[in-house]
Amino acid sequence: MTDILVVEDNMEMAGLLCDFLKADGYNVEHYTNGDNALQHFEKSGAKLVILDIMLPGLDGFGVCRKIRKISNTPIIIVSARTEKDDKLSGIILGADDYIEKPYDIDILLAKIKGIFQRRYNCDVISDGFLKLDKSKHKAYKNNTPIELNQKEFDLLCLLMENNGKTLNKDFLFNKIWGFDSFSEPQTLTVHIKWLRQKIENDPKKPKHILTVWGVGYRYEG
Repeated sequence: MTDILVVEDNMEMAGLLCDFLKADGYNVEHYTNGDNALQHFEKSGAKLVILDIMLPGLDGFGVCRKIRKISNTPIIIVSARTEKDDKLSGIILGADDYIEKPYDIDILLAKIKGIFQRRYNCDVISDGFLKLDKSKHKAYKNNTPIELNQKEFDLLCLLMENNGKTLNKDFLFNKIWGFDSFSEPQTLTVHIKWLRQKIENDPKKPKHILTVWGVGYRYEG
């Protein structure tokens, strides 16, 4: 999966930023327009999105709005638009930060590092009912161990990390099995069924892994 998705139509600025990010060890993808960036995100996801506002086609606000419908991936807006209304729009749409251009590359890199440390270096996910220890690959229901295979564990982890958000079926499938997987999309439905049998008190009336008809699934902790 992509670590950082850079959406920036200024090639010089984007090239410099991508070089710094790659030097820090991040896996980076760069797109110059919002439509292609969104298509990549829907297929492959990203751990962080760095997003310009003024883009060809779908603008940055539109990209931010659409990403927030399917994921709580951190988004940093980086824009030359410095008006208060623009900043408020970005935050209201779900951006985690709004940085004005021109920016200090060291400050941006520090913000990115902080996000990765806070968001992805936490080995334990818990909501009081379920607990996942990612470093030990162990799962607990009410402090009682439950056995999950790798895909079940990864799927439950993704759902719990997006607690309360509806995740699109294609997004879930591509994140867990990969866009170029030979598995059938029905595999997702089967794994959801298996997870419910293991974590729900009544799998036929789930209270934690909910189906959002025509869209996907949502975890409620």
